[in-house]
Amino acid sequence: MAPRMHVVATAGHVDHGKSTLVRALTGMEPDRLTEERRRGLTIELGYAWTTLPSGERVAFVDVPGHERFLGTMLAGVGPVPAVMFVVAADEGWMPQSEEHLVALRTLGVRHGLLAVTRADLADPVPVLEDARDRLVKAGLGEVEALAVSGRTGQGLDGLRAALDRLVAALPAPDPRAPVRLWIDRAFSVRGSGTVVTGTLPAGRVEVGDELELDGEPVRVRALESLKEHVESVTGVARVALNLRGRIAPQRGHAIVTPGAWTATSLADVRVTMAEGARGPLPARLTAHIGSASVPCEVRPLGAEAEGAAARLRLSRPLPLHLGDTLLLRDPGRGQDELRVLARATVLDVRPPELRRRGAARERAKALADASADAASLLRTHLLLRDGELAAMGCPPEGRPVAAGWHADPDHWSQLSTRLPEVVRRYAADHPLEPGMPVEAARHELGLPDRRLVTALVRPPLTVADGRITTTGRVVAGTAGLPAPVARAVRALLDDLATAPFQAPDAGRLAALGLGPRELAAAVRAGALLRVAEGVVLAPGADARAAALLARLPQPFTVSQARSALGTSRRVAVPLLEHLDRRGLTERVDEVHRRCRPAG
Repeated sequence: MAPRMHVVATAGHVDHGKSTLVRALTGMEPDRLTEERRRGLTIELGYAWTTLPSGERVAFVDVPGHERFLGTMLAGVGPVPAVMFVVAADEGWMPQSEEHLVALRTLGVRHGLLAVTRADLADPVPVLEDARDRLVKAGLGEVEALAVSGRTGQGLDGLRAALDRLVAALPAPDPRAPVRLWIDRAFSVRGSGTVVTGTLPAGRVEVGDELELDGEPVRVRALESLKEHVESVTGVARVALNLRGRIAPQRGHAIVTPGAWTATSLADVRVTMAEGARGPLPARLTAHIGSASVPCEVRPLGAEAEGAAARLRLSRPLPLHLGDTLLLRDPGRGQDELRVLARATVLDVRPPELRRRGAARERAKALADASADAASLLRTHLLLRDGELAAMGCPPEGRPVAAGWHADPDHWSQLSTRLPEVVRRYAADHPLEPGMPVEAARHELGLPDRRLVTALVRPPLTVADGRITTTGRVVAGTAGLPAPVARAVRALLDDLATAPFQAPDAGRLAALGLGPRELAAAVRAGALLRVAEGVVLAPGADARAAALLARLPQPFTVSQARSALGTSRRVAVPLLEHLDRRGLTERVDEVHRRCRPAG
């Protein structure tokens, strides 16, 4: 297990000494590129770490301060829970200081401290007071503010102690949370293959884990944290993963727990304009989350307003949960214009299609009171499985209504009301069927699973043999047949009560109104026994016949059986064949049969 770790990003204007300060704190060089060291300008993300006085370890993600590299800065800050904001005492608050602060506020970063650098070159107090006020107003709270010098070492011990207090106040991440590791570097190592690095915000990664990258499986072959080989690591942590898989990872891709995220290119969001930004939003922007930077189209769903609803169409799918925050940026704006425009809070990762006129306005109204929970999702989607809710970031609350399905309570109540009417209507349209097939009810109600139908069945409805019946259709002794058919069957059974083996002929059946469909319905319901086409008897007549035939001298002929049963050859022959099929009798030769012993 890796030692406990925290991750902090830097932020601030270019050339205010972020990299110098990280270098002084850690003794490591965060600028990895030769060009960066030659120009004294951070271009790419840098990484360094140290052990604090308490023994806690802190890793720094050093970001570029130049306005041309705002996208790279966002990739470094995106997955990180805390920031060390750097302002130079000899220059004070600068344009890129403001843009970085707007980005942090928009991303929802709420933990940080302020380091006023170059305290050896100018009085740091005025800058310290001004910058601290700005950070407090931005929502970072009562941040600690310290004057330091990365060149002389002034104030570094105090800064280390402040970092200790900062990381101690950070909320503890959930080690059981699903993994989403945003990749900030991807490269190949000879003899090892593909390696990716990133900040793990929560969850656990172990050697041998099967994860997903853009829907493709990848396996963790080896794992490092702060250059140390480990078997397992939990967030928050800087990690390097040696992967085996078919896909080539890049910055902005995410490695995730399979089935725990919804990969989507369409999301409904609540838009909150950044401080100083003015609407309306351009139709095309860049969305940032984690280390991802993705072009997107923005479609307002209602009136332009603070907290208005919009639909984002991303250029490629991203693994998202409800409640995720995306930063919307306009990379085409000039240097004097604010490029961080808005925060987009994800409200639905599987939004419904907007087909009808006015559908967008209706959707905006539905989203006005939406929150990032299962209840809001179910109001839109009506029915969702356990796994779908979990993949949307909303583990289900309460018991499922059936087989892992959860339902919006109002929708479920409406279905419960509709089902009896659907069954009654089917009975009226199909009077000879013993009930409505469950599959037909599923289709009529527009349900995705037959088990939802059976879960809706309440008395007087019942389910048997894949059909739904209502007890209101049952006539005593006729197993739910329609009333006219039931009366005809009762009359026929009265005939057979005195002559049980004298099956009615076609004329008698026609007189009773029992045609082929009616007879088939009665046989399905168990009200009659069909021994052959046009030959029907009372239920159980075959067993009674076998008992009578067993009293004859064995073996016996058809004629002897006909006499014993008091019937005609028209009935006796098919009845004996029926008894043969049931195993109650068997042929001895071409003429004779005998009863088979019981059992």
